Amino acid sequence: RMEYSPKPVSRLARISFPILVTIFVGLFFPDATALISMLMLGNLLRESGVVDRLVKASENEIINVATLFLGLTIGSTMSAGTFLNVETLQILILGLLAFLLDTAAGLIFGKIMAVTSGYKVNPLIGAAGISAFPFAGRLAAQVAQEEDFENFILMHAMGANTAGQLGSVMAGGVLLAVVSGILGI
Repeated sequence: RMEYSPKPVSRLARISFPILVTIFVGLFFPDATALISMLMLGNLLRESGVVDRLVKASENEIINVATLFLGLTIGSTMSAGTFLNVETLQILILGLLAFLLDTAAGLIFGKIMAVTSGYKVNPLIGAAGISAFPFAGRLAAQVAQEEDFENFILMHAMGANTAGQLGSVMAGGVLLAVVSGILGI
């Protein structure tokens, strides 16, 4: 079990966080700036409290329309000959392998953190630290509750899950920079 004692977060901290993250990523991982700035813009809009209609629209209508158009454009340009091939299967297998290794490494490091902290950290928190947001955090909390019904780690798991998402964006920016440097793009 992990103790949870919520502490109030000031309005200044909630508003400055997305701005500072965007500046940090822009300085150190410039190739990831476009993606992180869109994530942080949504956060800033919600936390500012001045554009409630835009926040509600972006959480509902805009995301649904964008998902629909994305699916239509990708689906209409994809034929079976270009999708069903060995390279696509290799990419899917690599993605599955990466997901499995990320989860296993998270559990191992979560166990190490649990041992070094005197078992103040639940090892399932490590498994939640991947970028599959919010599913990894919810699944870690669900597994913890199946083991002990009074074990509520959802907030801790979602924190680790959010950190994993931000870390993945930065790692993607580094990967883009390295690959484009190698290819001379």
